[in-house]
Amino acid sequence: MSSRHSGLQKEVLALYRRALRMVRTKPPATRDKFRLFVRYSFKTQTTTVSPRQVSTVEHLIRRGRRQLETYESPTVKDCWVSQEMRDWERKDG
Repeated sequence: MSSRHSGLQKEVLALYRRALRMVRTKPPATRDKFRLFVRYSFKTQTTTVSPRQVSTVEHLIRRGRRQLETYESPTVKDCWVSQEMRDWERKDG
């Protein structure tokens, strides 16, 4: 049985899939950093924002799209990953 998603949920999932597809376009040496950046960004936002805060979620979607457009550029070859992100990855796996 499949669950139904709201329009906003579908937008978030589409943005996440687009971000993961962007990772595949980056040089193999930096893909892990991009993947961690994407996973961390989405996970931390889901724990700090309630799904009922529609205007906040909409704002984050717009901000995420703009940021993703920047990272999708072929000239962007690497991204910065903080120690906090690395620690989160070790803890969360």
